[in-house]
Amino acid sequence: MATIRELARLCGVSPATVSRVFNSPEVVNPKTRELVLRAAERIGYLPNESARTLATKRSFMVGLVWDTDHRRPGWRHPFFQDILIGLKTALSGRGYHLLMLATNDGGRPDAHLRAVRRHNLDGVVLIDNGTWDPPLRTLAESGVPCVSLDRPVEGPRTTYVTSDNVGGAAAAVRHLHERGRRTIATIAGPERTRPGAERLQGYRAEMARRGLPYRPEHVVQGDFYLAGGYAAMRRLLEAEERPDAVFAAGDEMAIGALHAIAEAGLKVPQDIAVVGFDDIEPAALVPPGLTTVAQDTAGFGTAAAEAVVTMIDGGDPPPPRVLPTTLVVRGSTGGPLPGER
Repeated sequence: MATIRELARLCGVSPATVSRVFNSPEVVNPKTRELVLRAAERIGYLPNESARTLATKRSFMVGLVWDTDHRRPGWRHPFFQDILIGLKTALSGRGYHLLMLATNDGGRPDAHLRAVRRHNLDGVVLIDNGTWDPPLRTLAESGVPCVSLDRPVEGPRTTYVTSDNVGGAAAAVRHLHERGRRTIATIAGPERTRPGAERLQGYRAEMARRGLPYRPEHVVQGDFYLAGGYAAMRRLLEAEERPDAVFAAGDEMAIGALHAIAEAGLKVPQDIAVVGFDDIEPAALVPPGLTTVAQDTAGFGTAAAEAVVTMIDGGDPPPPRVLPTTLVVRGSTGGPLPGER
């Protein structure tokens, strides 16, 4: 493997200049920096990460913390996969690696903080699992730069990124009402999670705004997974008054609902229209194509990466980011009308 001295000799600069190109590029003349980077690529030079860490006192690694319920395939959820790709891409573009953290410290309140220190991580990204247990609180309060996805966190160097869950849910109900639906049910996400609670809030607010009756039997708790959506839809089909539309607070639940509706011998959208939330990849493929509220998954990753790197660089915690959502109309509500997306 090429050494820093070989690269320096090839470029006609000192090894210290080469080191600065990779560790503090902003202090190097742009032409020199470009010369060194091109030569490094040509001869296959890679900076020594251990030396880089010693020189900069950084590991250039950001940890990912998500304590998903062991009974749920959380890591395999399509929306999480999209977020993970966006976050990894955004961090890589800023010179950072992403490390998934797993702890086996027996529920210690400092379990996550110990893992962060063990790996000398520069910052962390937290995924909301619906709880705010001691290990997460201890980590957020420690002063380690923390960015949470979908949940406000409290600490000296913390911020969060989320979507417009309330507005997105309201847009779903508004769309169904404008398509002539009057008995609109919802399969809600877990209320202990911010997305679940806010999407239910948006549903209820828009139902009231439109003068539509709120029926408790038309609000069924789901879990953001396909089987939960299927079971919830079965309950809605057994209601005394069957709904003519359903807003599911997650696409996997909406797809589960589509299966339950088909199993009951009913048609979508003729008998029941369905809207989801997320715009995961299967949404466009499952017949008849799922109308859904799209989240900006790439924006999640970019915003989280920008925020955590800003704090790592010594900046103040950025204000929370609320990303816009977009209604994507497909066949499950009748397809787009002229002028609609």
